[in-house]
This record gives sequence, structure tokens and C-alpha cells, in this order.
Amino acid sequence: MSQNYQPPAPSPYTAAPAPAPARSNVGLGILAGVVAALVAAGAYGGIMHAIERQVGYAAVGVGILVGLAAGKAGGKNPALPFVSAILSLGAVYLGQLFFIALVVADVNKVGLAEVLDKTGVAGLNDIWKESVEAMDYLFLAIGGFIAFGAAKKVND
Repeated sequence: MSQNYQPPAPSPYTAAPAPAPARSNVGLGILAGVVAALVAAGAYGGIMHAIERQVGYAAVGVGILVGLAAGKAGGKNPALPFVSAILSLGAVYLGQLFFIALVVADVNKVGLAEVLDKTGVAGLNDIWKESVEAMDYLFLAIGGFIAFGAAKKVND
């Protein structure tokens, strides 16, 4: 070695911190999924009421919202995609019931609270059963399928 050799100067930049370990908090994931499902159900029913029909993109949105919320909050837990799918099915169903309640309120020119008080969930479910079509089941399946994939993908 020559005598003019000098070791390199230390870098002025600090090393990036190590990534946080993958967490798996299934309880937090389920809670986040439930909250997202309730919000998505309200939005789904409201959108259907505003445009006066169902669209598959709204069911996709429900699934994405529920799956991402559960997956992000719960981490990498193999149960969360399944829980997300079930919650999304429930959210699409509740959204359809909310849509029915909004329509009944409009037709009868009464408030939503009155419809919910007098009809109840059982009455709305009866109306849903009388009017359900194959597309309604398809939208339920779409929401569940997308939620499963979103929850699984978010931590891959």
C-alpha cells in the first residue's frame, strides 16, 4: 500500500431503520373490518339509492374497503381473508337493506327512522327476499371475493 491511502470518510447519512416486524393482530383486523363493513354498507345503500340501481363496481368497492382495512390493521393472519369475505358479504347485504329502507321512506314520504322503527330489519329482510334476483347474489359474491383477495394481497 502506498502511504497516501486514506480510509473513506464516514457517510453523513444514517442507515435506514430495519422494517417493522410483520404483526398479526387478528382482533384489531376484525374490528377494522367490522367498522369498514358498516361504513361501506351505508355508502353502498346510499349509492344505489342515488343512482336507483345496483352496480358491480360498488360491490367491488365494498370488498376492497373491508379487505384492506382488515388486512392493514390485522397484519399477516391467515384468518383475515376469510373474515373479510364474510364481513363483505354482510356489508353488501346490509347495503341492500339500507337501499330498501331508503326507497320505502321515499315512497311513503316518511323519514328513514320511521321506516326502521316500524318495519325493522325483519321487515326489510322480508322485502329483500321477495325482490331478490340473481344479480343480488352475484353482487354478494363479488364483494366477498374481492374482500378475500384484498386482505390476502395487502400483506404479501
